[in-house]
Amino acid sequence: MNKIRVLIAEDMEPIRRRYVKILNATRDIEVCADVGTGAEAVSQQAIQNADVILMDIEMESADAGLRAAQKIFQADRHVKIIILTVYEEDELIFTAFQLGVCDYIMKNAQPEEILNSIRNAYEDRSPLRPEIASKILGEFKRVRSCESSFLFAVNIVTSLTSTELEILDLLIQHKTRAEICELRHVEMSTIKSQIHEILKKFKMDSTEEVVELIDRMGLYDLIYSKMNHKA
Repeated sequence: MNKIRVLIAEDMEPIRRRYVKILNATRDIEVCADVGTGAEAVSQQAIQNADVILMDIEMESADAGLRAAQKIFQADRHVKIIILTVYEEDELIFTAFQLGVCDYIMKNAQPEEILNSIRNAYEDRSPLRPEIASKILGEFKRVRSCESSFLFAVNIVTSLTSTELEILDLLIQHKTRAEICELRHVEMSTIKSQIHEILKKFKMDSTEEVVELIDRMGLYDLIYSKMNHKA
């Protein structure tokens, strides 16, 4: 029977030794190499050509495992990589799945869970466990929410009048209402009314919120181009 050849990349030796012991105690799995850095994982995989890699996310750097996985996938898209982690950060796990990782397990997982994950990966039948599916769904929702906010902000900016764009530009420059009155040669009541219209369009309560949204979405260039176009 052909054994599943596994490469272990984990910087904490006691944990690495535990995995080696668990895997080598089986009849169908063998450890072909165990390393402590992402760089070593890349170089050893080029030599060993393991079927499955257990890859710690954080080794010589916070994202060493992800960087190593990316390099390994560039050389071989068919290898199966399972991420090892001590904490479940949705964004990191989502990034790992975007790279092509097929599963993730907690470092303190029970032996049976580790072995099942390896066998499922090797047989190309890694179903999305409920906890994985929820994380991916949650991250997609976060991204979609961000995109929705961006599109919302773009739509509002493009709907502003030339006067509102000019006032928004001054607010971005952190000008006070009094300074805006002086620069535009209008009464305070007029400025208040115009700012009120801007807030109503953005559905926000303060100019600080509007400026923060513009800054977060990086819409300065759009505002200036609209101002020049309407000038």
